[in-house]
Amino acid sequence: MLSAFRSALATPDLRRKILFTLGIVVVYRLGSTMPAPGVSFKNVRECAAQVESSGIYSLINLFSGGALLQLSVFALTVMPYITASIIVQLLTVVIPRFEQLKKEGQAGQGKLTQYTRYLTIALAVLQSTGVVALAVRGQLFQNCSVPVIPDQSVFSLVVIVITMTAGTALIMWLGELITERGVGNGMSLLIFSGIAARLVPEGGNILRGQGGVVFAVVCVFGLAIIASVVFVEQGQRRIPVQYAKRMIGRRMYGGTSTYLPLKVNQAGVIPVIFASSLLYLPQLVSQLAASPTGEVSEWRRFIDTYLVNQSNWVHISMYFGLIVFFTYFYVAVTFNPDERADEMKKFGGFIPGIRPGRPTSEYLGFVLNRITLPGSIYLGTVAVLPNFFLDMTGGGGAQNFPFGGTAVLIMVGVGLDTVKQIESQLMQRNYEGFLR
Repeated sequence: MLSAFRSALATPDLRRKILFTLGIVVVYRLGSTMPAPGVSFKNVRECAAQVESSGIYSLINLFSGGALLQLSVFALTVMPYITASIIVQLLTVVIPRFEQLKKEGQAGQGKLTQYTRYLTIALAVLQSTGVVALAVRGQLFQNCSVPVIPDQSVFSLVVIVITMTAGTALIMWLGELITERGVGNGMSLLIFSGIAARLVPEGGNILRGQGGVVFAVVCVFGLAIIASVVFVEQGQRRIPVQYAKRMIGRRMYGGTSTYLPLKVNQAGVIPVIFASSLLYLPQLVSQLAASPTGEVSEWRRFIDTYLVNQSNWVHISMYFGLIVFFTYFYVAVTFNPDERADEMKKFGGFIPGIRPGRPTSEYLGFVLNRITLPGSIYLGTVAVLPNFFLDMTGGGGAQNFPFGGTAVLIMVGVGLDTVKQIESQLMQRNYEGFLR
């Protein structure tokens, strides 16, 4: 692996791409620590040291590497873009115009990308407004007496919202630069850098608060989770596909054998994000409907006990069930067996022993349902495991656990994808890759 790394840096073109990617990541991390204009950096640091965000915006804080709790220029990180991408992807199934654009190739994909950008800006305005409103009302930093935004005039608040929205647009541009001129997927690498930036501080908090024994147990537990995630993420069901021979003019085409790879975790980390966001909605409603006198009603006490408390069995069971449901839902939306069967039939491909057309579609649907079940159980297990260790690590949100399910899934997935891309470029230059 060290020789492969040396070969990657010794190749001028690949070295430029790696250094360019690292430079963009450094710019992103600098923007994540730069507070927005009108925000008191001293008060924000004081409030962030007293409390930890554990509500509707804790997932954003995880992806931003703590930038949300600093109310920085990049406080919203890539969450608006992720949400917009998911919405546009789901709309391709509902809106015929979007489905037609998806089938038009590169030109149609460019149109969908443009729609995603517009929707990202709109969502960034909404989310930045929500963050500023929570900060002004004292609900982003609960039990913190000092104001994080001293000047709460309309002009000052509008400037903060515009700055955070512009920061989201800049992040979107930086991610596209990495994808075009760097190595790996730009947005994924920015998320990776944000999560990785929190590992050392969170690990240090556990070491100082719980001692070396608990810290060692957490590290061993984290390594076991990472090894398991790598093993399952690499797992796939390969369906053999045979292409018939065809004569076009005087040349013969086809006659080759290949396979259709179906990953065990076909949905990725999207079901975990969906389930986390849905479970945060009750707490958001509870915060917005809070009594000015501070009186806690019965229904709010019920929400705080069973839905907000992440170590409660009701919360864990609902979280696991929602992940399983959204896994099946997202796989059904993104993978259409009928389209795959039609494409194979169009190009003369068939599965040995299965007739082309509808039988092939039914077979693909059957196999997909069979492998989605263990994939959904795997996702749910990885996501809820940190909830059982909250008391041992000093409490807090499960998303703040150093090896939380969402963090590990994203980091392992992005890491494997980036290494594979570097390896493929090394193989083109007759070098051995990282994984050989």
